[in-house]
Amino acid sequence: MTMPMIVGMIMLMTFGLVDTFFIGLLGTQELAAISFTFPVTFTVISLNIGLGIGTSAVIAKFLGAGDSIKAKETATGALMLTFVLAICLAVIGVFTIDPIFRLLGADNNLIPLIQEYMVVWYAAGLFLAMPMVGNSVLRASGDTKTPSYVMAFGGLVNVVLDPILIFGLGPIPALGIQGAAIATLIAWAIGLFYILYLLAIKRQLMEPKLLNWQELKRSTGGILRIGLPAAGANMLTPIATGVVTAIVATYGNTAVAAWGVGGRLESIASIVVLSLSMSLPPFISQNFGANKLSRVNQAYTLCIKFVIAWQFLIFVIIAFLAPYIAAVFTDEIEVANTIVLFLLIVPLGYGLQGLVILTNSSFNAMHMPMSALILNSIRLFAFFVPVCYLGSQWFGLKGIFWATVIANCLTALVAYVWCKNILNIKFKHTEEIV
Repeated sequence: MTMPMIVGMIMLMTFGLVDTFFIGLLGTQELAAISFTFPVTFTVISLNIGLGIGTSAVIAKFLGAGDSIKAKETATGALMLTFVLAICLAVIGVFTIDPIFRLLGADNNLIPLIQEYMVVWYAAGLFLAMPMVGNSVLRASGDTKTPSYVMAFGGLVNVVLDPILIFGLGPIPALGIQGAAIATLIAWAIGLFYILYLLAIKRQLMEPKLLNWQELKRSTGGILRIGLPAAGANMLTPIATGVVTAIVATYGNTAVAAWGVGGRLESIASIVVLSLSMSLPPFISQNFGANKLSRVNQAYTLCIKFVIAWQFLIFVIIAFLAPYIAAVFTDEIEVANTIVLFLLIVPLGYGLQGLVILTNSSFNAMHMPMSALILNSIRLFAFFVPVCYLGSQWFGLKGIFWATVIANCLTALVAYVWCKNILNIKFKHTEEIV
């Protein structure tokens, strides 16, 4: 189940890096502007991820219990709910661009660039949200290949359009940073129409109609019970990242640009973890619905061992290639040196971060979203933000980078012990019932 997701994520993240590369060619100002947008855009994406988690967990449990009718109704309700929430977020987002980004530390030179990008990005939010939830429906049914194809094709469209719209071609004017957002909008729109056709007509995994109020209320109740805490847990990450970005911003736009590049590289370095976090929950939910808790425990343990070993290997590779990676994104020596410093320190904690991510996914899959929310809150606001602040005060920018590793280490210990205890309790309870 995970292998197709890895392929799709590799394609998507690679295209995301290419996106950053083209924007970097415009200059450090544009690169810094796009770096400021990451916490905000990921906050919106996190809501969609939360809805997808809730959708996948509920539908997978219905399918594990053999109730396909409720599964189809839930899929329809999930997409209708996503449509409404995406529109609301877009309207709120457009009217709050200036105050939010000033709060994050963006200066007067960057605000116009950020506005150019974010107005279009918010408009594209609808075309992002519905395919993400639609892909969750497919994953809940055990199909991870199709979502990976959709991600890969969307990324390909985006990377083809990026240079055309950013720099111009023939009659198409150079749109700069806004061109990157328009390319993203077009790519997501294509994905939306294909997913709707697939779910409603070809696979018949949803009802090809609008639900009435009672049906909508019934079908979305379970999704919201899991999805809202899951979204909250995910949204805490960009909020905390935004706070740390503001701390990084005190070291200048050069530091913010390097921090943004490092964040994009973190996404591609964590592809296997992110893929597992999407394929593991349907497996856990279906076995949870079928009351096969021993398989849940085995899957969780195996994934954790693999991720720790895999991400350490990734760290070694990144550390070796750090100067060459930095040279790809910038010609400015100061920015390149800061990127190298990031890559020699922060990736050391990616394996431990992966453990936390998979534990959160497992909690949500077992219909324990509040545990995931509490765990993420501990990670970010008991460890990540305070330790980064102290690291900044005591050791400067380098202290911030080391703080991320320390925060991941502390949270990983809490996450593993917590999840293992819960699985043992549930397993003993099941044995007593039997």
